Parts: sequence; structure tokens; C-alpha cells
Amino acid sequence: MHDDIKPHMEVIGADGTHVGTVDRVEADRIKLTKADAGEGSHRGHHHFIPMALVAEVEGDKVRLSANADVAVSFEEEGDASPAG
Repeated sequence: MHDDIKPHMEVIGADGTHVGTVDRVEADRIKLTKADAGEGSHRGHHHFIPMALVAEVEGDKVRLSANADVAVSFEEEGDASPAG
């Protein structure tokens, strides 16, 4: 599944809600584009989603196993510390 995830694919929660856009895959994490970095101190830098949350790749979308509101709580900074 790792090889099926390509740049610019949309990342959605199990509920179909937008979580982010793939910048690229790095090791066991999906690096999201900066445009999906959120607000405040989180704005303007990349966040990462653990590959363990990926349920499936369907067309041009990466569907996660958790709803979007839960999935964003698993986002990480570049150094693997929690984003939230």
C-alpha cells in the first residue's frame, strides 16, 4: 500500500472528511502539504500522519481508519512529536 500513495492525493478520514493532501511518503509516515498545516503555531510547516492509520487507497484518495477529527489528533511534527 505504501507504494500506492502518491503526491497530491487527498487524505480523508473514515468519515470522508478532508484531512490533508499528500506531499510525499517518508519512511512510515505520510507528509502532508504545508497548505494543510492548520492555524496558529501549526501554520506553515508540514505535519505527518502515521502509515498505520491508512485503511486503503481508493483512486486518488488515501482513506484513513479513523474519522478526520480523531486522525488529526495523531498528526506529528517532523521530529515525531505530537502536532496538537
